[in-house]
Amino acid sequence: MKKVIRIGTRDSQLALWQAHTVKNKLDAHGYQTELVPVKSTGDIILDKPLYELGITGIFTKTLDTAMLNGSVDIAVHSMKDVPTLLPNGVVQTAVLERASSKDILVTKDTPNFDEKCTIATGSLRRKAQWLHRYPNHNVVGLRGNVNTRLQKLNENTWQGAIFAKAGLERIGVLPQNYIDLNWMIPAPSQGAMVIVALENDEFCKEATAKLNDRDSEICTRIEREFLRVLEGGCTAPIGAIATKFGETITFKGVLFSLDGRTKLEVEKSIQASNNIKLGTTCALEILANGGKELMQKIKAEIK
Repeated sequence: MKKVIRIGTRDSQLALWQAHTVKNKLDAHGYQTELVPVKSTGDIILDKPLYELGITGIFTKTLDTAMLNGSVDIAVHSMKDVPTLLPNGVVQTAVLERASSKDILVTKDTPNFDEKCTIATGSLRRKAQWLHRYPNHNVVGLRGNVNTRLQKLNENTWQGAIFAKAGLERIGVLPQNYIDLNWMIPAPSQGAMVIVALENDEFCKEATAKLNDRDSEICTRIEREFLRVLEGGCTAPIGAIATKFGETITFKGVLFSLDGRTKLEVEKSIQASNNIKLGTTCALEILANGGKELMQKIKAEIK
């Protein structure tokens, strides 16, 4: 009897879309699969910003536990939600081909950014970058799944709310009125989906490895290395994007103060074959140029 691969997923519409995508790809390779939806703490507690909850991997911990206790065999995540250090016994097995990494501003009309605007986001990274560019604007908190956040935007007098473009595109709710924020550096590995499995589960590791996109794996690894060395997790305004063009990889990373006034930035282009320590090198450069002190200040401010 062939093993049925039990795919653990959050039960939001976007998470289920991602899990169904992995299921269909594994089915196409001849594997038998089933979905096992679970609800994470991050999906239940919606009245506080994520950084105030103080839980590393708030969207992934429940699935990690389910995998370790044998309830599911693999888990599918939005990669930007995954801590840079996985639990003991859990390993990354595949990064699917990356979708758009862009942030977008969903609007009700055409805002005049020269005037005082109110913009909604639950992300410290997005808030800091917005305030850096528009220091006279007001940024308010916004939590919930994609559909809930879109509904809240419609119900309020805000001029706009910031979303990851890939999430809206994936579930077919990208509205007509939006602005590409090409100047905003995305979260490390934004737009990428990752599969994790148990380290000792050779069957699932071999099966899911067939879905790995090598270029996406390399670029997201560089970005997550940058994040890990800066010790940011999801609690600091850190952005990173690595892009591969032919045999060249271009990387850009940023660290902001919480109020957006201070910006530390690094940008490098290297041969793709020399990418092994790029994320670490760039993070160390940021830390040496004021990043260490800024990270200490951020951690003190969000306690």
